[in-house]
Amino acid sequence: MKPYRIIISGGGTGGHIFPAISIANTFKRRHPDAEILFVGADNRMEMERVPKAGYKIVGLPVSGFDRSRKLKSIAVLFRFIKSLRMAKKIIRTFKPDIAVGVGGYASAPILWAASSLGIPTLIQEQNSYAGITNKFLGKRADRICVAYEGMERFFPAGKIVLTGNPVRKELEQKLEDRKTALAHFRLQPDRKTVLLIGGSLGARTINNGVQNGLKRLTDAGIQLIWQTGKYYYPAIRQRLEQTDTGDRVWYADFITRMDYAYAAADLVVSRAGAGSVSELCLLKKAAILIPSPNVAEDHQTKNALAVADKGAAVVIADRDAETLLTDTILNLISDTDKLKSLGEQIGLLAQRHSAELIADEIEKLTLQTYKI
Repeated sequence: MKPYRIIISGGGTGGHIFPAISIANTFKRRHPDAEILFVGADNRMEMERVPKAGYKIVGLPVSGFDRSRKLKSIAVLFRFIKSLRMAKKIIRTFKPDIAVGVGGYASAPILWAASSLGIPTLIQEQNSYAGITNKFLGKRADRICVAYEGMERFFPAGKIVLTGNPVRKELEQKLEDRKTALAHFRLQPDRKTVLLIGGSLGARTINNGVQNGLKRLTDAGIQLIWQTGKYYYPAIRQRLEQTDTGDRVWYADFITRMDYAYAAADLVVSRAGAGSVSELCLLKKAAILIPSPNVAEDHQTKNALAVADKGAAVVIADRDAETLLTDTILNLISDTDKLKSLGEQIGLLAQRHSAELIADEIEKLTLQTYKI
């Protein structure tokens, strides 16, 4: 049997990139001779992260529409048309058995080009509310792997498979014990610990909310593991270097050992991206979710409410985070029963082995293009 040839497209944020790499790694474990090509958007983080994971990536000049600036959107349209031509050339050259889209700017031209050329396509829809692009592409896709029930609102029911969202492989394994994890961050095992993650790029309101209440948090004996995001790191570092936090704050622009960070945390403060929510479910972590308002169709709010409606998380609107975050953390961290309940309820929503299930669907679809 000839080796599998797969294109995986998408990116833009860690929430798209980590699942894409997880799918690729899972498929390579099954089929070491498989050829996997990533297609991303130029100047986005996938162009750096994917090669570090050991995969080749090609960039397209595609970008998102800015509805508030119509003239800029004209340029975006021209870049999309150019990207579509490039996508067709990539597919004709690489000759994939299947094209997989995980969300992000590059998914649209690749999946459109692949379907128009008769190549099977699979969409991995991560959110509880499908965006305009995926709803449109879903009409042409052969399979749509989803993380939430009820997605028949957006896609043809016969194409949907409930798989959940892939998470980083190290998080599907047993977490390190809390003491070891805290030692990694040079923090103490006898103090309550809060993990703050605003996404790989950072979250202004989360960062401001923490800074506004930093003294109250540390005076209460709380330790912080704080991922600031690269945009906000320099200013936060400057402030913390001038602040006495009593060695109770570990911070960085990006946390590389998220398995340690989750293991150390008694409470997590996070955006409500689909990947983050899936990780919290899998690890049974009590969480405060602060949905980003800067996403298409406000899908993070819908993700957060889908969890909160089941008593599995506390939600703070982004506009309220700077004023309410500190009080909410202090109230929750002192309520052991509430923390336990949130962890138990969010754990009930976990879907395991998602990358394996998606790999199953890729294998099924490629049977129609395979030659023995």
